[in-house]
Amino acid sequence: MSERYYIFTPSEKPLSLTEALSSLKSAVNRYDSQCLPLNGRNQSRFVRFSQPVESSDLKNWLCNQTIYPRLFWMNREKDFALAGIGVADSIRSEGTGNNESIFSEFGKVMSEKNPEALYFGGFRFNNIEIQEPIWKEFSSFYFVLPLVQLSFENSAYHLSCHLWIEQEEYTSEKIAALKTALDRVNCSTECPSLKLPELLNLSYNPDEKNWHETCIKAIETFESGDMEKIMLARQTVLEFKSDFSPFLFLIRYPYPENAIYNFYFEPSENNAFFSFTPERLYRRDGNMLLTEALAGTCSKETINGDHNDASEALLNSEKDIREHKFVKDMIYEELLEVSSDIDMEEDVRVLQLNRLAHLYTCCSAKLKPEFENDSAVLKSLHPTPAVGGVPKAPALIHIMELEPFSRGWYAGPVGWISRNAAEFSVGIRSALVSGNVAYLYSGAGLVKGSDPASEWEEVDQKIGDLLAITRQEV
Repeated sequence: MSERYYIFTPSEKPLSLTEALSSLKSAVNRYDSQCLPLNGRNQSRFVRFSQPVESSDLKNWLCNQTIYPRLFWMNREKDFALAGIGVADSIRSEGTGNNESIFSEFGKVMSEKNPEALYFGGFRFNNIEIQEPIWKEFSSFYFVLPLVQLSFENSAYHLSCHLWIEQEEYTSEKIAALKTALDRVNCSTECPSLKLPELLNLSYNPDEKNWHETCIKAIETFESGDMEKIMLARQTVLEFKSDFSPFLFLIRYPYPENAIYNFYFEPSENNAFFSFTPERLYRRDGNMLLTEALAGTCSKETINGDHNDASEALLNSEKDIREHKFVKDMIYEELLEVSSDIDMEEDVRVLQLNRLAHLYTCCSAKLKPEFENDSAVLKSLHPTPAVGGVPKAPALIHIMELEPFSRGWYAGPVGWISRNAAEFSVGIRSALVSGNVAYLYSGAGLVKGSDPASEWEEVDQKIGDLLAITRQEV
């Protein structure tokens, strides 16, 4: 399919959000009056209208919008962030195959998209897992090119809107839908007060007794030599008196200075998956790949220490160093097939967060020409041993057998992608809100010698930030 890309910038001068919205409306109207037809059935057209704007609060802007889906992304370095609403185009599947077949399907569809278009969304952790009804709006993969977005990149802010036209007969409909959406955009960056309703019940799945038993079963696989590492997760279930906006979690995250990714995806009102994760799956720019091993955790509260104490504890922990090495070695082995010039750091670093510290190691590589696509990279790197296990394939089976819930998008790849670049984080330290219930997810890596009681405590620490948000209101 041949493709054309057009970008219209009404004014180079940064405007207020109100002025910028008016400017975009005028630009869309002019485009509508002058729009030329597509030259043939196998053509597509991607049009971006983008207006520089003055410094704006993306989260507060998004909080005021009533067009769904609503999505938010901010990278760990905090130099790229985007708040988006509506759908200019989407990539979605309810495929029933395994992860590899789903990644292949995704790659095929993505190869037909315009290279200038950025899609935001995520994948299921394990597509052959039977999904619970709470995940019904989060399909095998679901990515959106926002209809309207407010973004921050290269130290500049832009308000933009998009048209993706594949067939001539839908041109007028898509332009009309964009005009309607622009009329509904709220330019306020004063976020309304969001409150949690009364908390009725808090429960754990599995509870502490069953967690202990499950961990023992996992550890037994190490003794038999079948497995070297398994990451087991827990679901913490918060039931509230009434439905509420999941956006409250994004607005009130208590440690915004943490070196974490922010991912938020709300397909319909009061149904959202979000993640505050420190872990990068990978960043791809053309054929250059950046990834990392992140495994091994220390709670500063548990040791009653600071950054230095946490670093010392991790770097002198035989269990954490061994767990980290499993992850590091497996990532290196997975990259050998798809890349060359692999540069894996020898020294282990410590990533410091407000309450936790993690061991991590950076790795860069050059993709081989036949693997310069995200389908190949996703097949190689997901799931990392930090959220799956070693060896990878049997770990996925053991996780399905041992965990009493479906993971859905938890621990899956979440982020953004275009044909030429992509960045995915690992969807951990995350939650799903569905109506009046919040399901918080976190896990712990088990290796030979792991103590179930200590791992239970580690899971508590990892969702501590999310629980802190609920305690502000109850």
